[in-house]
Amino acid sequence: MFWDEAIETIKPAELKVLQEKRLRETVSRCANVGFYQKKFKEAGIRPSDIRTIEDLQKIPFTRKTDLRDGYPFGFLAVPLKDVVRIHTTSGTTGKPTVVGYTAGDIDTWSSLIARNLTMVGLTNDDVFQNMVNYGMFTGGLGFHYGAEKAGLTAVPSGTGNTKRQIELIQDFGVTAIHCTPSYGLHLAEAAAEMKMDLPSLRVGIFGAEPWSEKTRNELEEKLGVEAFDSYGMSELYGPGVAFECSEHNGLHIWHDSYLVEIIDPLTGESLGPGERGELVITPLTKEAMPLLRYRTGDITMIMDDECSCGRGPKLARFTGRSDDMLVIRGINVFPSQIEHVLLSIPEVGNHYMVYVDRINHMDEMTIDVEVSRENFHGELADLKKVQNKVIKSLRDVLELRTTVHLVEPGTLPRFEGKAKRVIDRRGSD
Repeated sequence: MFWDEAIETIKPAELKVLQEKRLRETVSRCANVGFYQKKFKEAGIRPSDIRTIEDLQKIPFTRKTDLRDGYPFGFLAVPLKDVVRIHTTSGTTGKPTVVGYTAGDIDTWSSLIARNLTMVGLTNDDVFQNMVNYGMFTGGLGFHYGAEKAGLTAVPSGTGNTKRQIELIQDFGVTAIHCTPSYGLHLAEAAAEMKMDLPSLRVGIFGAEPWSEKTRNELEEKLGVEAFDSYGMSELYGPGVAFECSEHNGLHIWHDSYLVEIIDPLTGESLGPGERGELVITPLTKEAMPLLRYRTGDITMIMDDECSCGRGPKLARFTGRSDDMLVIRGINVFPSQIEHVLLSIPEVGNHYMVYVDRINHMDEMTIDVEVSRENFHGELADLKKVQNKVIKSLRDVLELRTTVHLVEPGTLPRFEGKAKRVIDRRGSD
């Protein structure tokens, strides 16, 4: 099934013409952004010099730190009055990355997601329950608007209250769900404990965190769905950038809307099809916040085999990141954020360890932090106040619940070289 068959199956020669037209438009929009004005000048180029896909190599990369430094509106290419929505995503400090959208952006983004939903076989006969955050996170509203665009009956259930989620699936005859894979497994386990079957379910869309084929098999067996992988990033609209078709062999990226490069994350050298490296994307249709050669930090490769569905080249499933960012319950967490919070609390020391585990299919983060020597011998009630202070401060910055253990000074590891303070024990599942 196709949402827009002509564009989804466009021939390579026609696609290149369209990509280059949209690239020139994107570069022209970027000329309104101070960051790119400076980059063009430093590189000795003018926007009019970028005419072809090959010319893109003349432009330096854009990094997440650049977006952070432009907080809040430094990357907008349009006046704020033309921005109809703002989303944010986590940054390496307390400041989030701000993403603006015009009305045109919202419509384009919704259409991209409608393509994905149609590709996996959903129609206006389906009831779609969206079990992700509807706040500043792009997954909620992004999929919601896309589902409505595709004609689905959308159930905006959001996160949490698993018992109620299961009841809604039963009561409304929900046929398709969207959530993180870890929450999908938690949902299946809770339904089994409640002795409730979910016979109406047939499609599960899972994203916002890496997951394995073993997890796919478990999701399909326990929920009775066909499981599809979804990839997106708030800086690139949000979800909908790339998606699996029913072949389940890589993710289709919409080449009319995104120019794709794969680079060596250490050298920046371009890599060819079949070579695994860091994904770099130039979005071609963004109005409010266009980007050029954005380094996603995600590791994948362009697959050179044709797909039987008739759509264009795919990306291999993602295997990790080139930086130290963690993805926990769909939220981006940087170790530097944690350190920033802990160093701002005088009652604790500057030695800490972070442990990430998957418990009952849910990601959990535990932080062990040494109490400062001045506070270690205080009253138990005082230590409890310190613990609660740390938990609240972390939640305010990370927007994530964490477990915090206060430990005796001098008990955590000391590092001579680069400190390895984060232990991710989730494995590949």
